[in-house]
Amino acid sequence: MKILFISLGCDKNLADSEEMLGLLTGSGHEIVDSEEDADAIVINTCCFINDAKEESINTILEMAEYKKKKCKYLIVMGCLVQRYYTDLVKTLPEVDLFIKIDEYGEMWKKIQDLVEKNKVERSTTKVVEKVSEIKQLPMPEFNEFYDRVVTTGKNYAYLKIGEGCSNMCTYCAIPYIRGKFISRKMKEILDEAEMLAKKGIRELIVIAQDTTKYGVDIYGEPKLAELLQKLSDIDGIKWIRFLYSYPEGITDELIEVVKNNEKICKYFDIPIQHISNKVLKRMNRKTNKEQIESIISNIRNKIPNVVLRTSLIVGFPGETDDDFRELEEFVEKTKFDKLGTFMYSKEEGTPAARLPEQIHGNTKKSRYNKIMSIQQKVSNENLKNKIGKNVEVLIEDISFDGKYLIGRTSQDVPEEDGIIYVENNNFESKVNSFVNVKVTEVKEYDLIGKIV
Repeated sequence: MKILFISLGCDKNLADSEEMLGLLTGSGHEIVDSEEDADAIVINTCCFINDAKEESINTILEMAEYKKKKCKYLIVMGCLVQRYYTDLVKTLPEVDLFIKIDEYGEMWKKIQDLVEKNKVERSTTKVVEKVSEIKQLPMPEFNEFYDRVVTTGKNYAYLKIGEGCSNMCTYCAIPYIRGKFISRKMKEILDEAEMLAKKGIRELIVIAQDTTKYGVDIYGEPKLAELLQKLSDIDGIKWIRFLYSYPEGITDELIEVVKNNEKICKYFDIPIQHISNKVLKRMNRKTNKEQIESIISNIRNKIPNVVLRTSLIVGFPGETDDDFRELEEFVEKTKFDKLGTFMYSKEEGTPAARLPEQIHGNTKKSRYNKIMSIQQKVSNENLKNKIGKNVEVLIEDISFDGKYLIGRTSQDVPEEDGIIYVENNNFESKVNSFVNVKVTEVKEYDLIGKIV
Protein backbone atom coordinates (compact mmCIF):
# COMPACT_ATOMS: atom_id res chain seq x y z
CA MET A 1 0.00 0.00 0.00
CA LYS A 2 1.20 3.52 -0.81
CA ILE A 3 1.03 5.79 2.24
CA LEU A 4 1.38 9.57 2.58
CA PHE A 5 2.45 10.55 6.10
CA ILE A 6 1.92 14.15 7.20
CA SER A 7 3.52 15.30 10.46
CA LEU A 8 2.35 18.57 12.02
CA GLY A 9 3.56 20.52 15.02
CA CYS A 10 6.76 20.23 17.04
CA ASP A 11 9.96 18.25 16.64
CA LYS A 12 8.77 15.82 19.34
CA ASN A 13 5.83 14.97 17.11
CA LEU A 14 8.22 14.57 14.19
CA ALA A 15 10.33 12.08 16.14
CA ASP A 16 7.17 10.01 16.77
CA SER A 17 6.29 10.22 13.08
CA GLU A 18 9.71 8.99 11.99
CA GLU A 19 9.45 5.94 14.20
CA MET A 20 6.02 5.16 12.76
CA LEU A 21 7.33 5.60 9.23
CA GLY A 22 9.91 2.98 10.08
CA LEU A 23 7.21 0.58 11.23
CA LEU A 24 5.22 1.14 8.04
CA THR A 25 8.14 0.74 5.64
CA GLY A 26 9.39 -2.26 7.60
CA SER A 27 6.03 -3.90 7.00
CA GLY A 28 6.35 -3.57 3.26
CA HIS A 29 4.39 -0.38 2.64
CA GLU A 30 5.66 2.36 0.36
CA ILE A 31 5.88 5.96 1.58
CA VAL A 32 4.93 8.52 -1.07
CA ASP A 33 5.19 12.31 -1.17
CA SER A 34 2.02 13.12 -3.08
CA GLU A 35 -1.65 12.96 -2.10
CA GLU A 36 -2.44 11.97 -5.66
CA ASP A 37 -0.43 8.74 -5.34
CA ALA A 38 -1.58 7.69 -1.87
CA ASP A 39 -3.81 4.72 -1.06
CA ALA A 40 -3.85 5.86 2.57
CA ILE A 41 -3.09 9.19 4.23
CA VAL A 42 -1.89 9.35 7.85
CA ILE A 43 -1.88 12.72 9.67
CA ASN A 44 -0.01 13.19 12.96
CA THR A 45 -1.73 16.21 14.48
CA CYS A 46 -0.87 19.01 16.90
CA CYS A 47 -3.08 21.11 19.20
CA PHE A 48 -0.57 23.07 21.28
CA ILE A 49 -2.23 26.43 20.60
CA ASN A 50 -5.25 27.57 18.59
CA ASP A 51 -3.24 28.09 15.40
CA ALA A 52 -2.00 24.49 15.62
CA LYS A 53 -5.55 23.20 16.10
CA GLU A 54 -6.74 25.10 13.05
CA GLU A 55 -3.86 23.79 10.96
CA SER A 56 -4.63 20.22 12.01
CA ILE A 57 -8.37 20.48 11.25
CA ASN A 58 -7.76 22.22 7.92
CA THR A 59 -5.24 19.54 6.93
CA ILE A 60 -7.72 16.76 7.78
CA LEU A 61 -10.46 18.40 5.71
CA GLU A 62 -8.08 19.04 2.82
CA MET A 63 -6.87 15.43 2.78
CA ALA A 64 -10.45 14.15 3.04
CA GLU A 65 -11.02 15.50 -0.46
CA TYR A 66 -8.63 12.89 -1.82
CA LYS A 67 -10.90 10.10 -0.57
CA LYS A 68 -13.16 11.05 -3.44
CA LYS A 69 -10.33 10.06 -5.78
CA LYS A 70 -7.71 7.35 -5.28
CA CYS A 71 -7.23 7.43 -1.53
CA LYS A 72 -9.05 4.68 0.38
CA TYR A 73 -8.19 5.39 3.99
CA LEU A 74 -7.75 8.54 6.05
CA ILE A 75 -6.08 7.96 9.42
CA VAL A 76 -5.63 10.69 12.05
CA MET A 77 -3.49 10.42 15.19
CA GLY A 78 -1.57 12.55 17.69
CA CYS A 79 -2.27 15.33 20.15
CA LEU A 80 -5.51 16.58 18.62
CA VAL A 81 -6.97 13.08 18.78
CA GLN A 82 -5.82 12.55 22.37
CA ARG A 83 -7.43 15.81 23.47
CA TYR A 84 -10.64 15.87 21.41
CA TYR A 85 -11.26 12.24 20.49
CA THR A 86 -15.01 12.15 21.17
CA ASP A 87 -15.72 15.40 19.31
CA LEU A 88 -13.62 14.37 16.32
CA VAL A 89 -15.36 11.01 15.97
CA LYS A 90 -18.72 12.81 15.90
CA THR A 91 -17.78 15.63 13.53
CA LEU A 92 -15.36 14.02 11.08
CA PRO A 93 -16.99 10.91 9.58
CA GLU A 94 -14.54 11.23 6.66
CA VAL A 95 -11.82 9.82 8.91
CA ASP A 96 -11.60 6.02 8.90
CA LEU A 97 -9.45 5.63 11.99
CA PHE A 98 -8.45 7.81 14.94
CA ILE A 99 -5.42 6.73 17.00
CA LYS A 100 -4.79 8.32 20.40
CA ILE A 101 -1.31 8.76 21.84
CA ASP A 102 -1.93 6.14 24.53
CA GLU A 103 -2.79 3.71 21.72
CA TYR A 104 0.49 4.11 19.78
CA GLY A 105 1.59 0.67 20.90
CA GLU A 106 -1.46 -0.75 19.11
CA MET A 107 -1.12 1.47 16.05
CA TRP A 108 0.05 -1.22 13.68
CA LYS A 109 -2.69 -3.68 14.68
CA LYS A 110 -5.35 -0.99 14.28
CA ILE A 111 -4.14 -0.08 10.80
CA GLN A 112 -3.91 -3.73 9.78
CA ASP A 113 -7.45 -4.37 11.02
CA LEU A 114 -8.68 -1.40 9.03
CA VAL A 115 -6.94 -2.39 5.80
CA GLU A 116 -7.43 -6.16 5.92
CA LYS A 117 -10.81 -6.44 7.63
CA ASN A 118 -12.26 -2.94 7.28
CA LYS A 119 -12.58 -3.14 11.07
CA VAL A 120 -12.48 -0.05 13.28
CA GLU A 121 -12.46 -0.37 17.06
CA ARG A 122 -13.38 2.88 18.75
CA SER A 123 -11.19 3.94 21.65
CA THR A 124 -12.36 3.15 25.15
CA THR A 125 -9.73 5.25 26.95
CA LYS A 126 -10.98 8.34 28.74
CA VAL A 127 -10.10 11.85 27.63
CA VAL A 128 -8.41 13.77 30.46
CA GLU A 129 -10.38 16.80 31.59
CA LYS A 130 -9.15 17.45 35.14
CA VAL A 131 -5.75 17.80 36.78
CA SER A 132 -6.61 14.94 39.11
CA GLU A 133 -7.05 12.63 36.10
CA ILE A 134 -3.59 13.26 34.66
CA LYS A 135 -1.39 10.17 34.74
CA GLN A 136 1.71 8.87 33.05
CA LEU A 137 0.97 7.59 29.59
CA PRO A 138 2.87 4.45 28.66
CA MET A 139 6.05 5.29 26.81
CA PRO A 140 5.56 4.02 23.25
CA GLU A 141 7.84 1.03 22.80
CA PHE A 142 9.17 1.08 19.31
CA ASN A 143 11.93 -1.48 19.55
CA GLU A 144 12.72 -1.47 15.84
CA PHE A 145 14.71 1.74 16.04
CA TYR A 146 16.98 0.58 13.23
CA ASP A 147 13.96 1.00 10.93
CA ARG A 148 13.40 4.64 11.90
CA VAL A 149 13.04 6.83 8.81
CA VAL A 150 14.97 10.10 9.29
CA THR A 151 13.15 12.86 7.39
CA THR A 152 15.40 15.78 8.38
CA GLY A 153 18.13 15.12 5.83
CA LYS A 154 21.55 13.54 6.04
CA ASN A 155 23.07 15.56 8.83
CA TYR A 156 20.87 15.85 11.91
CA ALA A 157 18.16 13.98 13.75
CA TYR A 158 16.03 14.54 16.83
CA LEU A 159 16.58 12.25 19.80
CA LYS A 160 13.57 12.08 22.08
CA ILE A 161 14.49 11.25 25.69
CA GLY A 162 11.15 11.59 27.45
CA GLU A 163 7.41 11.94 27.09
CA GLY A 164 4.84 14.20 28.75
CA CYS A 165 5.33 16.95 31.31
CA SER A 166 4.78 17.30 35.06
CA ASN A 167 5.41 21.04 35.44
CA MET A 168 1.73 22.01 35.33
CA CYS A 169 2.15 25.55 34.01
CA THR A 170 -1.30 27.09 34.17
CA TYR A 171 -1.43 28.04 30.46
CA CYS A 172 -0.37 24.69 29.03
CA ALA A 173 -2.49 21.69 28.00
CA ILE A 174 0.45 19.33 27.37
CA PRO A 175 0.04 17.35 30.65
CA TYR A 176 -3.63 16.80 29.79
CA ILE A 177 -2.63 15.49 26.37
CA ARG A 178 0.71 13.74 26.88
CA GLY A 179 0.45 12.84 30.57
CA LYS A 180 3.04 13.25 33.31
CA PHE A 181 6.74 13.26 32.46
CA ILE A 182 8.33 9.87 31.90
CA SER A 183 11.96 9.28 30.94
CA ARG A 184 13.21 6.73 28.45
CA LYS A 185 15.82 4.29 29.72
CA MET A 186 19.33 5.55 29.05
CA LYS A 187 20.44 2.37 27.28
CA GLU A 188 17.51 2.62 24.86
CA ILE A 189 18.42 6.25 24.06
CA LEU A 190 22.10 5.39 23.53
CA ASP A 191 21.18 2.45 21.29
CA GLU A 192 19.04 4.71 19.13
CA ALA A 193 21.82 7.31 18.98
CA GLU A 194 24.26 4.59 17.85
CA MET A 195 21.79 3.62 15.12
CA LEU A 196 21.52 7.22 13.95
CA ALA A 197 25.31 7.59 13.87
CA LYS A 198 25.58 4.46 11.71
CA LYS A 199 23.09 6.08 9.31
CA GLY A 200 25.56 8.96 8.90
CA ILE A 201 23.91 11.49 11.24
CA ARG A 202 26.47 13.98 12.60
CA GLU A 203 24.25 16.15 14.83
CA LEU A 204 21.94 14.91 17.60
CA ILE A 205 19.26 17.28 18.89
CA VAL A 206 18.10 16.02 22.28
CA ILE A 207 14.45 16.83 22.98
CA ALA A 208 11.66 16.36 25.51
CA GLN A 209 9.03 18.65 26.90
CA ASP A 210 11.55 19.49 29.64
CA THR A 211 14.95 17.92 29.03
CA THR A 212 16.30 18.91 32.46
CA LYS A 213 13.78 16.56 34.09
CA TYR A 214 15.39 13.60 32.37
CA GLY A 215 16.06 10.73 34.75
CA VAL A 216 14.35 12.11 37.86
CA ASP A 217 11.40 9.75 37.60
CA ILE A 218 13.30 6.51 36.93
CA TYR A 219 16.75 7.16 38.43
CA GLY A 220 15.81 9.43 41.33
CA GLU A 221 17.97 12.34 40.17
CA PRO A 222 18.61 14.43 37.03
CA LYS A 223 20.65 12.50 34.48
CA LEU A 224 20.82 14.89 31.49
CA ALA A 225 24.47 15.79 32.08
CA GLU A 226 25.46 12.12 32.28
CA LEU A 227 23.42 11.29 29.18
CA LEU A 228 25.07 14.07 27.17
CA GLN A 229 28.51 12.86 28.25
CA LYS A 230 27.74 9.31 27.12
CA LEU A 231 26.26 10.49 23.81
CA SER A 232 29.51 12.31 23.11
CA ASP A 233 31.37 8.99 23.23
CA ILE A 234 29.55 7.75 20.12
CA ASP A 235 31.77 7.67 17.04
CA GLY A 236 30.61 9.77 14.10
CA ILE A 237 28.64 12.32 16.12
CA LYS A 238 30.19 15.80 15.89
CA TRP A 239 27.53 18.11 17.38
CA ILE A 240 25.15 17.47 20.27
CA ARG A 241 22.62 20.01 21.48
CA PHE A 242 19.66 19.85 23.84
CA LEU A 243 16.51 21.97 23.74
CA TYR A 244 13.73 22.96 26.17
CA SER A 245 15.87 23.14 29.32
CA TYR A 246 13.77 24.73 32.03
CA PRO A 247 15.79 27.18 34.15
CA GLU A 248 15.21 25.48 37.50
CA GLY A 249 16.77 22.29 36.13
CA ILE A 250 20.01 23.85 34.89
CA THR A 251 22.60 22.60 37.37
CA ASP A 252 26.27 23.45 37.78
CA GLU A 253 27.04 19.92 36.61
CA LEU A 254 25.12 20.48 33.37
CA ILE A 255 26.88 23.80 32.74
CA GLU A 256 30.29 22.17 33.30
CA VAL A 257 29.52 19.36 30.85
CA VAL A 258 28.51 21.86 28.18
CA LYS A 259 31.59 23.95 28.89
CA ASN A 260 34.14 21.15 28.81
CA ASN A 261 32.82 18.76 26.15
CA GLU A 262 33.87 19.73 22.62
CA LYS A 263 30.98 17.89 20.98
CA ILE A 264 28.26 19.62 22.98
CA CYS A 265 27.18 22.89 21.36
CA LYS A 266 27.62 25.96 23.56
CA TYR A 267 23.90 26.61 23.33
CA PHE A 268 21.20 26.82 25.99
CA ASP A 269 17.52 26.92 25.05
CA ILE A 270 15.82 28.22 28.21
CA PRO A 271 12.05 28.88 28.00
CA ILE A 272 11.52 31.43 30.80
CA GLN A 273 8.11 32.70 29.45
CA HIS A 274 8.19 35.97 31.45
CA ILE A 275 10.23 37.93 33.99
CA SER A 276 7.60 39.63 36.18
CA ASN A 277 7.36 37.71 39.44
CA LYS A 278 3.64 38.34 39.59
CA VAL A 279 3.10 36.87 36.12
CA LEU A 280 5.49 33.95 36.76
CA LYS A 281 3.52 33.05 39.89
CA ARG A 282 0.22 33.13 38.00
CA MET A 283 1.82 30.89 35.36
CA ASN A 284 2.87 28.44 38.12
CA ARG A 285 6.46 28.65 36.96
CA LYS A 286 9.11 27.25 39.30
CA THR A 287 11.53 30.20 39.17
CA ASN A 288 11.36 33.92 39.90
CA LYS A 289 13.08 36.91 38.33
CA GLU A 290 16.07 36.84 40.65
CA GLN A 291 16.69 33.13 40.04
CA ILE A 292 16.40 33.50 36.27
CA GLU A 293 18.88 36.38 36.22
CA SER A 294 21.27 34.39 38.42
CA ILE A 295 21.09 31.31 36.16
CA ILE A 296 21.75 33.38 33.03
CA SER A 297 24.65 35.16 34.71
CA ASN A 298 26.13 31.85 35.89
CA ILE A 299 25.99 30.34 32.39
CA ARG A 300 27.56 33.37 30.73
CA ASN A 301 30.30 33.66 33.36
CA LYS A 302 31.31 30.02 32.95
CA ILE A 303 30.85 29.83 29.15
CA PRO A 304 31.71 33.27 27.71
CA ASN A 305 30.94 32.27 24.10
CA VAL A 306 27.60 30.65 24.93
CA VAL A 307 24.47 31.26 22.84
CA LEU A 308 21.25 31.77 24.82
CA ARG A 309 17.79 31.26 23.40
CA THR A 310 14.50 31.79 25.19
CA SER A 311 10.75 31.88 24.57
CA LEU A 312 8.27 34.34 26.03
CA ILE A 313 4.51 34.66 26.38
CA VAL A 314 2.91 38.11 26.14
CA GLY A 315 -0.67 38.92 27.00
CA PHE A 316 -1.00 36.41 29.82
CA PRO A 317 -4.14 37.08 31.91
CA GLY A 318 -3.50 39.90 34.34
CA GLU A 319 -0.30 41.10 32.63
CA THR A 320 -0.33 44.83 33.38
CA ASP A 321 1.45 47.62 31.54
CA ASP A 322 4.02 47.60 34.35
CA ASP A 323 4.55 43.85 33.97
CA PHE A 324 5.10 44.26 30.26
CA ARG A 325 7.51 47.19 30.67
CA GLU A 326 9.50 45.01 33.06
CA LEU A 327 9.67 42.34 30.35
CA GLU A 328 10.73 44.90 27.71
CA GLU A 329 13.53 46.20 29.92
CA PHE A 330 14.70 42.67 30.66
CA VAL A 331 14.85 41.73 26.96
CA GLU A 332 16.78 44.92 26.16
CA LYS A 333 19.22 44.34 29.04
CA THR A 334 19.76 40.60 28.72
CA LYS A 335 20.33 40.58 24.94
CA PHE A 336 19.40 37.01 24.19
CA ASP A 337 21.05 35.68 21.07
CA LYS A 338 17.80 34.03 19.98
CA LEU A 339 14.29 34.80 21.19
CA GLY A 340 10.82 33.60 20.24
CA THR A 341 7.56 35.14 21.44
CA PHE A 342 4.04 33.73 21.64
CA MET A 343 0.81 35.59 22.21
CA TYR A 344 -1.06 33.90 25.05
CA SER A 345 -3.51 31.31 23.72
CA LYS A 346 -6.50 30.47 25.90
CA GLU A 347 -6.62 26.67 26.17
CA GLU A 348 -9.81 25.16 27.49
CA GLY A 349 -9.42 23.08 30.62
CA THR A 350 -6.29 24.88 31.79
CA PRO A 351 -6.30 27.00 34.98
CA ALA A 352 -5.23 30.13 33.07
CA ALA A 353 -8.30 29.94 30.87
CA ARG A 354 -10.42 30.60 33.95
CA LEU A 355 -8.38 33.52 35.23
CA PRO A 356 -9.93 37.00 35.24
CA GLU A 357 -8.37 39.94 33.40
CA GLN A 358 -8.01 38.20 30.04
CA ILE A 359 -6.03 40.46 27.67
CA HIS A 360 -7.58 41.81 24.45
CA GLY A 361 -6.17 40.42 21.23
CA ASN A 362 -5.04 43.83 19.95
CA THR A 363 -3.06 44.40 23.14
CA LYS A 364 -1.40 40.99 22.78
CA LYS A 365 -0.47 41.76 19.19
CA SER A 366 0.95 45.17 20.13
CA ARG A 367 3.06 43.68 22.91
CA TYR A 368 4.26 40.89 20.62
CA ASN A 369 5.39 43.40 18.02
CA LYS A 370 7.22 45.51 20.62
CA ILE A 371 9.20 42.54 21.96
CA MET A 372 10.11 41.31 18.49
CA SER A 373 11.18 44.82 17.47
CA ILE A 374 13.55 44.98 20.44
CA GLN A 375 14.90 41.52 19.66
CA GLN A 376 15.47 42.36 15.99
CA LYS A 377 17.80 45.18 17.05
CA VAL A 378 19.55 42.97 19.60
CA SER A 379 19.97 40.18 17.05
CA ASN A 380 21.37 42.56 14.46
CA GLU A 381 23.94 43.89 16.93
CA ASN A 382 24.95 40.35 17.93
CA LEU A 383 25.36 39.30 14.31
CA LYS A 384 27.43 42.38 13.39
CA ASN A 385 29.91 41.36 16.08
CA LYS A 386 30.61 38.22 14.05
CA ILE A 387 31.81 40.12 10.95
CA GLY A 388 35.46 39.31 10.27
CA LYS A 389 35.43 36.19 12.45
CA ASN A 390 35.95 32.62 11.27
CA VAL A 391 33.26 30.05 12.11
CA GLU A 392 32.79 26.34 11.48
CA VAL A 393 29.81 25.74 9.20
CA LEU A 394 27.89 22.61 8.24
CA ILE A 395 26.91 23.05 4.59
CA GLU A 396 23.46 21.56 3.95
CA ASP A 397 22.13 22.98 0.68
CA ILE A 398 22.65 25.25 -2.36
CA SER A 399 20.59 28.37 -3.10
CA PHE A 400 18.15 28.26 -6.01
CA ASP A 401 20.36 30.50 -8.14
CA GLY A 402 23.48 28.51 -7.27
CA LYS A 403 25.33 31.57 -5.99
CA TYR A 404 25.51 30.42 -2.39
CA LEU A 405 26.00 27.33 -0.30
CA ILE A 406 23.60 27.31 2.65
CA GLY A 407 24.73 26.17 6.08
CA ARG A 408 24.56 26.48 9.84
CA THR A 409 27.00 27.02 12.67
CA SER A 410 26.88 25.11 15.96
CA GLN A 411 25.07 28.18 17.31
CA ASP A 412 22.02 27.67 15.12
CA VAL A 413 19.17 25.17 15.52
CA PRO A 414 17.81 23.93 12.18
CA GLU A 415 14.48 25.44 11.10
CA GLU A 416 14.48 27.77 14.13
CA ASP A 417 17.55 29.98 13.99
CA GLY A 418 19.42 31.78 11.24
CA ILE A 419 21.56 30.39 8.44
CA ILE A 420 24.77 31.45 6.75
CA TYR A 421 25.06 32.02 3.01
CA VAL A 422 28.50 30.99 1.78
CA GLU A 423 29.83 32.25 -1.55
CA ASN A 424 29.83 29.33 -3.98
CA ASN A 425 33.03 29.33 -5.97
CA ASN A 426 32.59 25.83 -7.40
CA PHE A 427 32.33 24.34 -3.92
CA GLU A 428 29.27 22.12 -4.59
CA SER A 429 31.24 19.13 -3.32
CA LYS A 430 31.20 20.71 0.14
CA VAL A 431 27.48 20.04 0.64
CA ASN A 432 27.02 17.85 3.76
CA SER A 433 30.53 18.76 4.92
CA PHE A 434 32.01 20.99 7.61
CA VAL A 435 33.98 24.00 6.36
CA ASN A 436 35.65 27.08 7.86
CA VAL A 437 33.96 30.31 6.82
CA LYS A 438 34.88 33.96 7.31
CA VAL A 439 31.82 36.12 8.02
CA THR A 440 31.70 39.15 5.71
CA GLU A 441 28.13 40.55 5.94
CA VAL A 442 24.93 40.50 7.97
CA LYS A 443 21.49 40.01 6.40
CA GLU A 444 18.63 40.46 8.92
CA TYR A 445 18.83 37.27 11.02
CA ASP A 446 21.36 35.57 8.73
CA LEU A 447 25.05 35.80 7.87
CA ILE A 448 27.04 35.90 4.62
CA GLY A 449 30.58 34.60 4.32
CA LYS A 450 33.25 32.86 2.26
CA ILE A 451 35.24 29.68 2.69
CA VAL A 452 38.76 30.21 4.01
